[in-house]
Amino acid sequence: MSSGRAEPRSIALQLVLLFTPAAALLLGCGIGLLYWIVVRHAFAEDRAALEEKIFAVRADLKAAGGPQVLRAQLRTVNDAGRSTYLVRVLDDANRPVAESPAMSQLVSANVFPTPKKAPAAAARDYEVAGKLFSLGAMTVAAGGRAYTIQVAQDRTTDEAFEKNFSILVAAVLVGGIFASAGIAITVTRRGLRPLATMTRSLKRVAADRLHERVPPHEWPRELQPVAIAFDEMLERLEDSFTRLSQFSADLAHELRTPLANIRGEGEVALTRPRLPDEYEAVIESSVAECERLGAIIDNLLFLARAEAAEGQVRREVFDGRAAIEKVLAYYEAIAEERRLKMCCEGSGEIFADPLLFSRALSNLVENAIRFVPDGGAITITIAQDSVGAEIAVIDDGAGIAAEHLPRVFDRFYRADRSRSSEGTGLGLALVKSIVELHGGSVAIESAPGRGTTVTLRFPSAPAAR
Repeated sequence: MSSGRAEPRSIALQLVLLFTPAAALLLGCGIGLLYWIVVRHAFAEDRAALEEKIFAVRADLKAAGGPQVLRAQLRTVNDAGRSTYLVRVLDDANRPVAESPAMSQLVSANVFPTPKKAPAAAARDYEVAGKLFSLGAMTVAAGGRAYTIQVAQDRTTDEAFEKNFSILVAAVLVGGIFASAGIAITVTRRGLRPLATMTRSLKRVAADRLHERVPPHEWPRELQPVAIAFDEMLERLEDSFTRLSQFSADLAHELRTPLANIRGEGEVALTRPRLPDEYEAVIESSVAECERLGAIIDNLLFLARAEAAEGQVRREVFDGRAAIEKVLAYYEAIAEERRLKMCCEGSGEIFADPLLFSRALSNLVENAIRFVPDGGAITITIAQDSVGAEIAVIDDGAGIAAEHLPRVFDRFYRADRSRSSEGTGLGLALVKSIVELHGGSVAIESAPGRGTTVTLRFPSAPAAR
């Protein structure tokens, strides 16, 4: 069943549909203007020639011999076959005193416009017997008498020229439209050819070929931002695939170790009958390994949910110092046993989810306790400004080498592999996920023998509207 949603037009089709009418409009305007200028110029020349003929007849009429000389001239022109103009001269009683032989059959005297006096001459078009005439008339005084000059200009050839020229203009216009469409298609195809090349390049990209790139300098300027965006996307994908592969390998290693321990101890216990205390020890060890597996799974589930829970965090403003002291009180027994000094300095309000904040801080405190020697110190400072709140967890433990700092927030990464049994390598990853979930940031500073400082930055609450 059709969804009723029209498919989007291709870029090539849109360009052709835009370019062709625009080119046709410009071509039509240009050719139309040319046609109008040519026809108007020809018409103006014909009218000027008609007036010149009328003025020439007037001059002949005023010359010596007047009508007699004019009659002889008209007969001579007619005998020579040069009868483009038909002339008639009427006296004041409207009787013809001189006339071209064929004029009485083609153009009668009463179809001429009302004559005007010199220097202007009235003119109009008249069609008869398949011919087109321009008619002009003028009154003139000669030899003490008034005469009316009537001249008919044969414009049949001019009309045929106008028709042929209009057909030529229409043919050029139609041909120009088709040519414009062809040019538009050709130019569009050539212009979009880099897209096809880019498509072929991107089709070669696969999970094992994420290192390939689309060099931006090889593409037109308009497509360079697209190529750059694709390259950046491929870099992100390559980084994500690398991290995912490393995460899968680390996860397999972390899960394999406790499972191997449980299986090994069970198989050893079954090799021969054992005392109840020995079976109890095996069970206790298995339970401990199961607890470790459960912790790993819980942390992974939390990370997965945190990444999908953006915008669903229940933030509220609470007393930061009180929340920090509550977390420290939870680890007070361990601190007393190891003679650790834990304290909180400063004050401020925090805009975050209280439970998530407590979990992030607990992970940092637990991590610090694990690596601080007996009798050491853990200090938590809190400060607030207009941008937000800053919490720093400072310990005087062994510290972390500089080459490990860029990766300490990666999942399952541990700077000291010899202490792999003491944690899952997910604590700092959880802290980073929680802080970023609140739109904040996390940073770490450390040096061997100088301790470690982890700084959390939570943004302040938005101003009420």
